[in-house]
Amino acid sequence: MDEDKIHDVFKPKNWNEVKTNNSWMIFKIMAEFVEGFEKMTKIGPCVSIFGSARTKPDNPNYELTVEIAYKLTKIGFGVITGGGPGIMEAGNKGAKMGGGHSIGLNIDLPFEQGNNPYIDHDLSIYFDYFFARKVMFVKYSQGFIVMPGGFGTLDELFEALTLIQTNKIGRFPIILVGKEFWCGLLDFMKNSLLKAGNISEEDFKLFRIVDTADEAIGHIKAFYDKYAIKQNF
Repeated sequence: MDEDKIHDVFKPKNWNEVKTNNSWMIFKIMAEFVEGFEKMTKIGPCVSIFGSARTKPDNPNYELTVEIAYKLTKIGFGVITGGGPGIMEAGNKGAKMGGGHSIGLNIDLPFEQGNNPYIDHDLSIYFDYFFARKVMFVKYSQGFIVMPGGFGTLDELFEALTLIQTNKIGRFPIILVGKEFWCGLLDFMKNSLLKAGNISEEDFKLFRIVDTADEAIGHIKAFYDKYAIKQNF
């Protein structure tokens, strides 16, 4: 394909219409932020739980997530998840069992089918834009519990680590659950990123890796025994 034909393929039929549509998109984005801020400001301290939507209820990580979420409510935290099935469902289930706030920040994805039944009816918020959704996770969470997951889980984990590392948000506990699952990532970070000089030894202090619910809860409790609970930015 020659250069002129390439330009024809990618040239919009009506460039002014494209620019107008982009301008109107701003209002939809604003609406998502406004709804999120309005609802999330009122819920009090929370911990976000991330992990795979594909985790089945008979998976040990599902039951471990229920236990973690339940125990979080017993030390005064609500639970925020992405609102879908798998680990997210387990997090909301544990929060509901413990009588704490159970929040779902929902988004339509190919591998998920609607929100799970354990979200508080007035705390289910729907997003079209990933970036607006992630702002809510970071702004209103006092900690991240990261269960085994896929690309989305890694995206949320590394966004939080980057924002803390660069001092764009205040530090809060980030806990990876499942040493066997996360050891490969940790080895990569040490043997590739650290050796190349792309991160420092200090960056490994930004997160903890644990195996049990009590270890995860213990780290969060110890952190907030020392520091005040507040929004992250």
